[in-house]
Amino acid sequence: MKKIFALILSIILLFTVTSSADTISIVADEWCPYNCVPESDKPGYMIEIAVTVFQKSGHTVDYKTINWSRAIDKTRKGKYTAIVGAAKGDAPDFIFPDQEQGVTISSFFLKKGATWKYSGIDSLAGIKLGVIQDYDYGQFINQYLKKNSNTPLVQFVSGDNALDLNFKKIEAGRIDAILEDKNVFLLKASEMGKTDLFSHAGDEISPGRDNKIYIAFSPLNLKSKEYATLLSKGMDEIRTSGILKNILAKYGLSDWQTK
Repeated sequence: MKKIFALILSIILLFTVTSSADTISIVADEWCPYNCVPESDKPGYMIEIAVTVFQKSGHTVDYKTINWSRAIDKTRKGKYTAIVGAAKGDAPDFIFPDQEQGVTISSFFLKKGATWKYSGIDSLAGIKLGVIQDYDYGQFINQYLKKNSNTPLVQFVSGDNALDLNFKKIEAGRIDAILEDKNVFLLKASEMGKTDLFSHAGDEISPGRDNKIYIAFSPLNLKSKEYATLLSKGMDEIRTSGILKNILAKYGLSDWQTK
C-alpha cells in the first residue's frame, strides 16, 4: 500500500511540475550582441540570461527573429510572450522587469572621411539620417524623426535585415549617417569586414534619457508580471554568482552596473 501511495504521489508531483512549466517565446529583430542568431552557440547575451533564469524555474525559452515592428505588434496581441532589447519607449504598455538586462548608447556613424560631428539636435540640419522603423531613440531624437519623417532628411527602414539595408544606403550615398546602438553597429561592421569604412561621429545622450533595455512581456499574458518578477530576481542571482560576468565575457562585454 505504501508503494502504491508513493507511486501515486510521484505521478501527482510530476504532473504538477510539468503543468507549471511554460514555453516562453521571445522575439525581436537580430540585434547582436543583445540577441543574435537563434539556436547558435552565441544567440545573444540577453537570450542567454533568459535561458539561464527561466530554465532554473523549469521553463523553456523559444527565441526567434522577426522584424521589430511585427515583434512588438504580435507580442502586444499575445502571440508571443516577450520582446528582447526593448526600451520602455518602444512599448510602454508592456510589462517590464524592475531590473534591466542592459543599457544602450545610440551613436552616429559616417563613411570614413566625412567630417560632420553630432553636437545636439540642431547639428542634424542638412544631414540625411538612416534609422529603423519603430525603434525608440529617446524623446528628443524621436521628436526630430517625427517632425522630419516626410522629408529626405529622415529615412526609415524595416524588415528582418534593416541594419544591413542602412549599410547599403550609406555606402551608396543615399544617407549621410546611421544612428544605431554602438555595440550593435561595431559588431555588424566587424562581421561584414567593413570596420575601416566608417567613423564614429558622436553619441546621442539627451538629458534625462533612460538608456536601459529589457526583455519586456506581453500586456495580454496573464503570467507576464510573474515572468518579470522572476527575471528581476534572477538578474540579482546571476550577477552575485558570477554567471552574468561569464555570459557577458563571451561577447566581449562587461557588467554595465560595475563600470
